Amino acid sequence: MMRLKGAVSAVLGIVVLGVVGCGPTVPTGEEDRLRVVSTSTIIADWVERVGGEAIAHEGLLEPGVDPHIYEPVPQDSVALENAEVIFYNGYDLEPGVIRLIDSVGESAVRVALGEIIPALDFEEDGEIEPDPHVWGDVRHAITMTHHIRDVLSEESPAHESIFRQNAAMFTAELEKLDEWVREQIATIPEENRLLVTTHDAFQYFANAYGLEVLGTLIGISTEEQPSAQTLRQLVDEVRESGVPVIFAETTINPQLINTVAEEAGVELAERELFSDSIGAPGSDGDSYIRAIASNTCTITDGLGGRCTPFESGR
Repeated sequence: MMRLKGAVSAVLGIVVLGVVGCGPTVPTGEEDRLRVVSTSTIIADWVERVGGEAIAHEGLLEPGVDPHIYEPVPQDSVALENAEVIFYNGYDLEPGVIRLIDSVGESAVRVALGEIIPALDFEEDGEIEPDPHVWGDVRHAITMTHHIRDVLSEESPAHESIFRQNAAMFTAELEKLDEWVREQIATIPEENRLLVTTHDAFQYFANAYGLEVLGTLIGISTEEQPSAQTLRQLVDEVRESGVPVIFAETTINPQLINTVAEEAGVELAERELFSDSIGAPGSDGDSYIRAIASNTCTITDGLGGRCTPFESGR
């Protein structure tokens, strides 16, 4: 009888060891995961790709919401107060949220992700401001992805290998995307490589991929309203340039840019560009990669080039 008890105990010990040894590498309990909050949908997309199931993540803005004019709601305060890490763009992209972060997010590690990229300047009313739309250059997205990886690894070292693996896979996709964008833009006739959009969100994209921003209705912030003089000046510039098409954006009412197209006698692109937000789930731009790919094809095809669809391999 004693031998039987000993044998049973030995078997149970093996089973217990086996269960412990085969336990999940990522905790399933919400309380066991790093609590992370992101502001813009673009940053939220990157954080989710790097953090995966190893973090408890909440994005404050919904797809299609303009961060320039977003006014925080009470739930945002709760999320920020409970966060251990907060990722935001900075360079005053999301002024309302930044004010809230400064007041209620003091206990969290706060990361102004966009501000690790040296800003391009934008002159407005005689003043020089940093352009916050740094993600337009995919190489900058790679840099910021690596920073997300490093911050998450520092705050949750038990999951560093997961963060590194996820970041490496995402980086490989971004490198492929960057090369693909260059190839598509290169098909546009040189004289047509002029970009006209509703607001100045594409300076980094243009600089990186060989375009020139001919003009915009408003500056870097969508809070502005264009004057009649600005509208007339843009119409004249578009007409004189001979550019075949101009572009609206998903987060801004297209009425005024449509007026520019009509008065200048050019086409307004059928598809809108994703500027400050990714698209709704199921749309052409429902991730950062898909948004950049959609914009690239919209611009390339509109300006007389020939776009080959992007294959992410994911």
